[in-house]
Amino acid sequence: MIQSGRAARRLTMQAIRPRRNPATVLLVAAWAGASAVMWLWWDNTAVVHMDTAEWLIGAGRITGLLGGYMIALVVLQMARVPALERRVGSDRATRWHAMSGRYAISLVVAHVVLTVWGYSVQARTGLVEQTVTVVVDFPEMIEATIGTALLLLVGFVSAGAVRRRMRYETWYYLHLLTYVAVYLTFWHQLATGSEFVASATARAIWYVLYGTVGALLLWYRILAPVRLNLTHRLRVESVVDEAPGVVSVLITGRRLHRIGAEAGQFFRWRFLADGLRWSSNPYSLSAPPRPDLLRITVKAAGEHSRALSRLEPGTRVWAEGPYGAMTAGRRSRNKVLLIAGGAGITPLRALFETLPGGPGDLSLLYRAGSTEDLALWTELQEIAETRRAKLLYAVNGPDGARPEITTERLKEVFPDIDEHDVYLCGPPGLAEESYNALRAAGVPSRRIHHESFEM
Repeated sequence: MIQSGRAARRLTMQAIRPRRNPATVLLVAAWAGASAVMWLWWDNTAVVHMDTAEWLIGAGRITGLLGGYMIALVVLQMARVPALERRVGSDRATRWHAMSGRYAISLVVAHVVLTVWGYSVQARTGLVEQTVTVVVDFPEMIEATIGTALLLLVGFVSAGAVRRRMRYETWYYLHLLTYVAVYLTFWHQLATGSEFVASATARAIWYVLYGTVGALLLWYRILAPVRLNLTHRLRVESVVDEAPGVVSVLITGRRLHRIGAEAGQFFRWRFLADGLRWSSNPYSLSAPPRPDLLRITVKAAGEHSRALSRLEPGTRVWAEGPYGAMTAGRRSRNKVLLIAGGAGITPLRALFETLPGGPGDLSLLYRAGSTEDLALWTELQEIAETRRAKLLYAVNGPDGARPEITTERLKEVFPDIDEHDVYLCGPPGLAEESYNALRAAGVPSRRIHHESFEM
């Protein structure tokens, strides 16, 4: 009996052993690429001149090369490559994309200013006159100027203060202008960049860099989704009311188990119905995927999510995914606590049913405004009873008082909380409150698994 118990424990630990996170490797590779770009400049620079004009032009060359490299990374992070989306995490990849975009635009602006300034000092002309000369007389510069203007436009509408005032669909389609900008500026880099004019090797490196990124973009943003949807033929089977303002959409298709989705992941869904076909929104699976059925559960929080309650059976569905890293593969301890708030219950409900572990290893804490807002509660109770798991909820009091998730309360309910893995999904306020309480309770950040799907 002892041996069989130990064997069972070993099998459980093998099932929950986390996959290696490639984030560090990817960051090292990105910095190595930047170093290689600097080598292109160094290899093509025989002498570093110290006069003002040459110094400015040299700085312009460096920022231009690094800006071109960062633009390639920005596009790569838009390609939804599985290594990023499924293992690093979609939210983390999105943050990298936003950060890389800011760096790319800053470097491009610095490149333009430094280069024109340097030529102006060298030719002893005014900045405006030199700008006109560069744009009109240099090869591929009119196209590059249009591309740079488009990059600045995309950067402007992506600024938080501006983006919050725009419809998501408007921002999304303006954001696609990035591809046009990249195409227009790419040829300028090869036509006027000293490194590329003088070296066939440098040109080959740049073609390989952009060609690889373009191929990944074509495959994962266009061809893979087309293949998925032609193969699996997704349609709405039915829409079920779960709680006030919360519905589940049941989606059928062919051989859905071959999509490779896991509990905790999400898809970007486009429903081909009036008012919805031009919008693609991320919704998590709220139940483990079945060979013939996928389910999402959505809380009405905007025009798109409210419209899902009116979907008719048979409506065609276009899906992209699966994405997300908040899966069983992140688990590293026997004991797991799931903390959900609001619509965040959807991926955690699927994990609650499927995470490996024995009786007493699994707990779920559900935060909601009232007991009526506890969507999927009956299912959660059935899962808890079947798995002998702990199921708790925290709702506002009759006077509207909001129960806080504190370190003291967590330790009271889970004395060994520091030995848990914790999956966390909910509104930003709940996520921040819970994360701080968990860290103060001794849970390492590497064992707090969280993804944000805010648009």
